[in-house]
Amino acid sequence: MYFLRLVDLKPSVEAVALKAWEGIEIGGETVNRADRVLEVRQGELCWIVGTIYMEMPLKPNILEDITKDQWIAAPPPRDKYVTPGADQTMLEDESGRLRLVGRALEKECLVTGVVVGVMGTETKDGDFDVVDVIVPELPPQENKLDIGEGKEKKGGRRKVALVSGLSFKGNAMENFETELLAEYLLGEVGGVEDQESASKITRLIIAGNSLAPVVALPPVKGEEKHKKYGYDSTTYNANPVLALDNLLTTLLPSLPVTILPGPTDPANVSLPQKPLHPAIFRNAKHYAASSLHTATNPCCVDIDGLKFLGTAGQNLDDVYKYVEGEDRLGMCERLLRWRCVAPTAPDTLWSFPFEDKDMYVIKECPHVFFIGNQEEFASRLVEVGPQNQLCRIILVPKFSETNEVVLLDLDTLECESVRFGVENGTGSPG
Repeated sequence: MYFLRLVDLKPSVEAVALKAWEGIEIGGETVNRADRVLEVRQGELCWIVGTIYMEMPLKPNILEDITKDQWIAAPPPRDKYVTPGADQTMLEDESGRLRLVGRALEKECLVTGVVVGVMGTETKDGDFDVVDVIVPELPPQENKLDIGEGKEKKGGRRKVALVSGLSFKGNAMENFETELLAEYLLGEVGGVEDQESASKITRLIIAGNSLAPVVALPPVKGEEKHKKYGYDSTTYNANPVLALDNLLTTLLPSLPVTILPGPTDPANVSLPQKPLHPAIFRNAKHYAASSLHTATNPCCVDIDGLKFLGTAGQNLDDVYKYVEGEDRLGMCERLLRWRCVAPTAPDTLWSFPFEDKDMYVIKECPHVFFIGNQEEFASRLVEVGPQNQLCRIILVPKFSETNEVVLLDLDTLECESVRFGVENGTGSPG
């Protein structure tokens, strides 16, 4: 997969590198191009394109696990793989691998699987001392919006609602906030301004983790000692799926819904996750041909001429472990500049092994890039790339923890969050 990614993105990186480095001189020496890692010569200033590989002691390594003679319990998952002073950055292609060093790497946020161009020279130790780093930058964008700074903004006619992490457990007491959410989306709760805002919502996107992690029902009293082998239907709890089905059945007659699978949903674990099967929804499946759209994760959908690219959050959570810092919006912006929605797959992020092409390469710059199941709401409008492409990045919070839904204006790409809760004994959106 990494070879396919390098073949796909290498021409884009080379085009940027040629524009930036062609014919420049440093210390009286002209920068030359090296086509392969093996063509790098000690002491010669050159630039080369390859794939980044991070050698990190704390990063899980499946090959080491397979070769172990003795097995122990798996350690708990780590928040970060970073070990200052011990991590190494490699650049590799089909011919070989180079270790990258230099202060230029300190200002760069690099993870395994990113295709970059580096300029520098090989040292006597065999390392490559990096002077500058080039990334593919954002791909071309169709239907470019003219809503930059200083432009008159006229919006409010069309909105899209985004929510994630509903995490239905099937408990009787957990449905109050989701009922408020449904009533708000249908314009049945709140003041005049809330109802007017809700009337402009044209679609709801559910970005993964609609169901909570599966918990088996306790055994029936009196049957604790009867051991059953294989699938035991008596331990299956259908209440979470029924609760989600009820929510969708309430919304679908009036509002189209696009739903993505997440890590806790009934779908395959490895990316890309297949759409949730309509048969899961007892009543909502009847809208599968009209207003219910089950999408993959990652997904790419077109809404009123705007391209939406989104995931349920696994890709960002894995990239977060590779780098220092907490700037998740900055990490999302780098995903766009790297032209890869999940660079760490399949190294530390489970992925289906594609043979013909890398499905995670971003071919066209989206207008909206959303990531579900984040700790808090955040948003940024980025304008980068050779054509000053505009893209709204949205971190969609977990509804089960924040009770927030995000509203995006399709005309201006401005977004806001609406929080639901109980105030003075009455439920109302806040």
